[in-house]
Amino acid sequence: MKLTAKVKLLPDTEQHKYLLETLETTNAACNEISNIAWQERTFNQFGLQKLVYIPIREATGLTAQVVIRTISKVADAYKLDKRTKRTFKPHGGIAYDARILRWFVDKQEVSIWSTGGRLRIPFVCGQRQLELLAGQRGETDLCLVDGKFYLFAACEIETPDPSDVDGFLGVDLGIADIAVDSTGEVHQGKAIRAIRYRRRQLRRKLQAKGTKSTRRRLRKLSGKEQRFATDTNHVISKRIVEKAKCTGQGIAVEELTGIRGRVKARKPQRATLHSWSFHQLRQFIEYKAKMLGVPVVAVDPRNTSRTCPCCGHVDKANRKTQDEFLCVDCGYSGLADYIAAVNIGRRAVVNPPHVSDAIGTLMVAPGTSQRALAVGH
Repeated sequence: MKLTAKVKLLPDTEQHKYLLETLETTNAACNEISNIAWQERTFNQFGLQKLVYIPIREATGLTAQVVIRTISKVADAYKLDKRTKRTFKPHGGIAYDARILRWFVDKQEVSIWSTGGRLRIPFVCGQRQLELLAGQRGETDLCLVDGKFYLFAACEIETPDPSDVDGFLGVDLGIADIAVDSTGEVHQGKAIRAIRYRRRQLRRKLQAKGTKSTRRRLRKLSGKEQRFATDTNHVISKRIVEKAKCTGQGIAVEELTGIRGRVKARKPQRATLHSWSFHQLRQFIEYKAKMLGVPVVAVDPRNTSRTCPCCGHVDKANRKTQDEFLCVDCGYSGLADYIAAVNIGRRAVVNPPHVSDAIGTLMVAPGTSQRALAVGH
C-alpha cells in the first residue's frame, strides 16, 4: 500500500530563491507544452515528447529529466479532460523522481535539482514520516504552501493479508452524527458543525468589511477549520478500525459516491451538506483498516434507515423523525442511525450466489422485506 509522507524543507534565503525560480520556470514550460498539445490535439505523453522535447529544452535550458517530468505533468492534466485547455499556475507543484532528487533520511537532508544547480537542503518531519520514508518509492512532489516549501513523497508499506472475520461492524455516516456503528456508539458532529458555523459567519463579516487587516485575518484563518475536521476524522476512523480489529469483525460502510448530486437541500442547509467530509472519513477508515488486515466492504445505502432489523418490514413511515425509527408493522423502535448501521453490517454478510451463466446472478435487491436479509441469515 502507498502512503504519502509530508516533510518541510528548511532552505536558506538563496536556496529559497532558486526553488521559487524552479517552480516558475517549469510551470512556464508546462504552459508552453499545453499550448502545443492543444494546437496539435496531441495529449498522450509519448506523442507530446516527440513534438516538444527539443524545443522546450532549447528554450528553457531545463535538464532532460525535468523536461520529461513537465511533459508528464501536462499529459496527466489532459487525462482528466481534453475539452478544456489546461493552464498551470506559476507556483504549482512539480514532480521529482530518483534522478533529480535523492533522500538522505539518516541526515534528514535531500539533494534536489533546481535552476541554480543541485541543492543540499535539510528537512524536518515527525517520527512517523521518517518511518514511512524508509519505504520511499516513485515520485516526490515539491509544493509551495503558504510561502513554505514541502515535499510529498510516495512511500510503499507492507500490509497484512485481510483476516477472516466473524461478521461486520456496520457504520452509518451522517451530518448530525458523523458516524454511528452497529454497537450503538455515536460519534457526534455537534462540535464540528458549531465550529463550521462560527467560521462561516466570521468569514462573511470579514469579507464584507474588506480592509487590509481583515484580509490579513482571513489569511491567518485559512485552513484552520479544515485541519480540525481532518483531525476529527482521523480520531473517529482510528477508533472504528481498532474496535473492528479487537472484535474480529470487518467494517461495512455505505457507498455514498455522488450523494451531493442526488440529494436536494434547502438553501440554508447547502453549506452544511457540501462541507460534509464523509469521503475523507471513508478513505481514512479504508487505509487504516488495510494496515491492520481488516476487510472493508461498501454496501448500497438504500432503505438502510427504513428497514426494520427485527421483522424486515420496509416503509418510509418507519422513519418517524430524523432521529427516531418506529416500525409500523411490529412496533420495534430505536435511534434511526443505529438501525441503519445494523442493516449496513448485515448487508455486508449477504453474498449473492452465482447460479449459472445461462440464468444469470441471483441478486437480493436492497430494501426488500425478506426476513432472511433483515436478520442476516
